[in-house]
Amino acid sequence: MNNLRIGLAQVRQSDDFDDNAKSIFRFLEDAAREKVQILCFPETQTVGYRVDVVAPDAPVPADRLEELHAQVARRCGELGMACVLGTETPTEGLPHNSAIVISPEGEILGVHHKTRLTPMDAIAYTPGDTIETFELFGIRVGVVICFAGFRFAETTEECVRQGAQLVFHPQNNTTRPNDWKIPVHHAMLTTRAAENTIWFASCNVCYPEHQNCRSMIIAPDGQIHAQAEMKREELLVSDIDIDQATRAMFEFDPEACRPLLFADTVSPDEIAT
Repeated sequence: MNNLRIGLAQVRQSDDFDDNAKSIFRFLEDAAREKVQILCFPETQTVGYRVDVVAPDAPVPADRLEELHAQVARRCGELGMACVLGTETPTEGLPHNSAIVISPEGEILGVHHKTRLTPMDAIAYTPGDTIETFELFGIRVGVVICFAGFRFAETTEECVRQGAQLVFHPQNNTTRPNDWKIPVHHAMLTTRAAENTIWFASCNVCYPEHQNCRSMIIAPDGQIHAQAEMKREELLVSDIDIDQATRAMFEFDPEACRPLLFADTVSPDEIAT
């Protein structure tokens, strides 16, 4: 076994920069007490999701964001904890909807920009055009953001192509009363894990009024490993065995796929190799 302890911060989000920052540091401290090694926050946790939480044309607080990113990175280094932080980054036009990846040494390793935008996103954000992976605790980790991870299998697939065994999925699916989407979203999350034989960890915002997807950790066989309660703040913590992320379905290795597809009902001599 090669265990890794990960955490998902299912936290409230607002248009108040200071309140969001306080929540980020509160969850960092809570996660440290639980000995979390990698903590993931929801989409746009630093500033609030444009269109619904924040006005689409609100100014980008670039200087404050740079300072907050540095403060979070410094605290991660002090705690020895890695972090995936949903945020935004300025451009000459509309900002990117982004996630920064911070090492347990407190270094900002890089940033991923959401590559696929909903029609609502597109009035407020500029899409990214690359998929990046990062090494944390000796493990290759990918990041896909909300819609891009839900609806476009190729985003997760590209992370796996680059060697990822664990993909984090910051999302924000709470601001409209679309409860019919809950089973659809959950099915998509389990599919992303199962079709690649990887761990898939999806972190959503919470609001007491409505929430259209749980924060969930999905095992490489597509089963729900851990999940948060709906409509309340929660730090979801779980140990995962990275060795289970064989990427067997992605590589389509017949023998490695056999137990995933048939359990113990099919013997090795019954399959083509």
